[in-house]
Amino acid sequence: MSDEDELENIRKRKLEELKQQAAQQQYAEHQQKEYVNKKYQIMRQILSQEGRQRLENIRIVKPQFAEQIELQLIQLYQSGKLRGATPLPDKEFKKILEQITATGKKKEFNIKK
Repeated sequence: MSDEDELENIRKRKLEELKQQAAQQQYAEHQQKEYVNKKYQIMRQILSQEGRQRLENIRIVKPQFAEQIELQLIQLYQSGKLRGATPLPDKEFKKILEQITATGKKKEFNIKK
């Protein structure tokens, strides 16, 4: 086997590896889009328009917190713990937000001299 043949084989393998990586990346992007679409559809079922707007406002300030809220709401919804009217009115969503933030607050210590 000549050096040119060996070089050509290496090129073919490298090209094949690049094609596989591109396909994997494309698949991962597709999965991510599907996940976002499903989450969006579920959130439309759970929250009213005002509630979704409130959640988007939270997302602007604290994106990770908004993601946590979405996941908790989806879990509550799927487990049947969100009783009452769905989509949730804004008042109910505020109550749930207060409960979520109350459990996440840090304890404050007052030191008196």
